[in-house]
Amino acid sequence: MSGWAQTRLRYVTDLNPPVRADLLAALDTELSFLPMDSIGENGSLNLARTRPIAEVRNGYSYFEDGDVAFAKVTPCFENGKGALMQGLEKGAGFGTTEITVLRPKTGTNARYLRYIVQSEMFRQLGVGAMTGAGGLKRVPDDFTRDFKTVWPEAVAQERIANFLDDKTARIDALIAEKERLLALLNEHRLSVSAQVLAEASSGLRAKLGFCVDLLPGYAFPSDEFSRDAGNIPLLRGINVAPASIRWDETVYWSREYDSSLERFRLQQGDVVLGMDRPWISSGARVAMIDEASAGSFLLQRVCRLRGGVRLTQRFLFFALLSDEFRQSVEVDLTGVSVPHLSPEQILRFKVPVLTVDEQRVRCDVADRQLLKIEQLEAHTLQMLDRLREYRSSLISAAVTGQLDFDALEVAA
Repeated sequence: MSGWAQTRLRYVTDLNPPVRADLLAALDTELSFLPMDSIGENGSLNLARTRPIAEVRNGYSYFEDGDVAFAKVTPCFENGKGALMQGLEKGAGFGTTEITVLRPKTGTNARYLRYIVQSEMFRQLGVGAMTGAGGLKRVPDDFTRDFKTVWPEAVAQERIANFLDDKTARIDALIAEKERLLALLNEHRLSVSAQVLAEASSGLRAKLGFCVDLLPGYAFPSDEFSRDAGNIPLLRGINVAPASIRWDETVYWSREYDSSLERFRLQQGDVVLGMDRPWISSGARVAMIDEASAGSFLLQRVCRLRGGVRLTQRFLFFALLSDEFRQSVEVDLTGVSVPHLSPEQILRFKVPVLTVDEQRVRCDVADRQLLKIEQLEAHTLQMLDRLREYRSSLISAAVTGQLDFDALEVAA
């Protein structure tokens, strides 16, 4: 819109403001506490936790109702984690150090500011300004202070924020609906696996350790990873998704490798399982190696399983995909922040004793059902991507003055 001035965020916000003096005089007071997992990508907050000021006054970020906070560390920054702080215990709280807190100055609308840091331009430029190495890159405070954007008067900020509140709420409702459908599809996938693992007529079960060859991945040194797609892909935990292999983020190993590493080359039909955080919201991180992924190397924290002559690979895949497997090992998972499966836990799992023909019959039925689930899941994920893209582009267009709100109100 014409007439909008440009400004830097340092002139309209205060960055990482200090703790109020009255709170430091009442150290037993319980305030809201927000670790990163309590801050959503859609602006939501989980306010279930509180902690006394004495425990958190040092080493944590401080914020109050009306502040805007965003995650500054990768990948949380790219995913849009952040929120307008509201509903905090006694109006204040502490949380993860991996957020940047912005306090609106007089004349700055907090809701409008929240949309600024959600905008595509802020996030793209922020990614480019990140410092650090590997998975610990962060958006520096100087980038945030110096971020330059068009800045309307307070009345226009309110108008834009009201418009975006309404539109994004509608989009978020559609996104939530699609996410519920994905959850239902995952439940259906588990029921398919349960049918495959139904008791044999004999009632006999055997541990996987008696019929499976399990190989944990090799600890390839990360400082020798390559980004050259002409080399050999390394299958990491991040590449193993529920029922699929994804190569969005790929590192490689030189083709001039020692022959002792050959045992870690994957073959088509191998079953692979992510051993760190083996279950995510969309299901178990177990998949079968397809033709496109065959020949890749197996990296540590992922294991490869082969069933041999008594256990088909497809039956083994459904066994590890099942909720029965999860329940059998979940109580013994090691690791606190990142649950970890051991080879011994996997090999202790018992499966029904079936002939190879019986396994194939069950898996053929399951495959047909799973194909329908995967087709509907792919369509739903495509719709989710479009909704999120539309949400992002709408915010960016609104806060950069590309929308004519007078015309929109007339049209409405």
